[in-house]
Amino acid sequence: MEYMLTSLKEAMHVISSCLLIPTVVILLLFLAWTVIELGGLVVEFFYERRGEKPHLPKLINFFQGKNAEEISGEIEHSSLLRRQKKALGVLIDHSKLPPASLRALARRLLAGEEMHYLRITNRTDLVVRLGPMFGLMGTLIPLGPGMIALGQGNTKLLADSLLIAFDTTISGLAVAGVAFAISRLRKRWYEDHLSVLEMLLEGLLEVFDR
Repeated sequence: MEYMLTSLKEAMHVISSCLLIPTVVILLLFLAWTVIELGGLVVEFFYERRGEKPHLPKLINFFQGKNAEEISGEIEHSSLLRRQKKALGVLIDHSKLPPASLRALARRLLAGEEMHYLRITNRTDLVVRLGPMFGLMGTLIPLGPGMIALGQGNTKLLADSLLIAFDTTISGLAVAGVAFAISRLRKRWYEDHLSVLEMLLEGLLEVFDR
């Protein structure tokens, strides 16, 4: 019985030791991915957020009494985002559909945009959840050999183990913190994008109903 317990403990020790390298590799990948996402956030800010915001009441007022071609031209020359222009263009192209079908199409377009933005934020949300988890794994795995080294008086191995533990903890918390900030900022932007698109879709539906 004691022999079996010893074998099991040795097997668990081997497995946990083997997980250290994949854990460190995954944390490095998270760091690289976070840097890429941070760069994407900066690009997104300069290309989409710095421009002049559209005056929605004025734009919706322009729609009144205009045909589809005139509305399409005004939307194309507005300061709306490319994705917003594309979604509105699809609705305008199908403006001859029955009202019920047109409203269903508008809901589908809005849901498609929501899914698009959700996929983007899910990437950083995943790092927020997994970063601290792998950081904790990288902290605990080296502590076993470190404790053994402490008992044997091997201070060098103990120092190396503690260094790995501290580095992985800091890396996991760092990527989670940056990813959390990116997610929060993007979600605020995307909520604004969706509210603008929803308002314009409703405005177009009212015009087409008439």
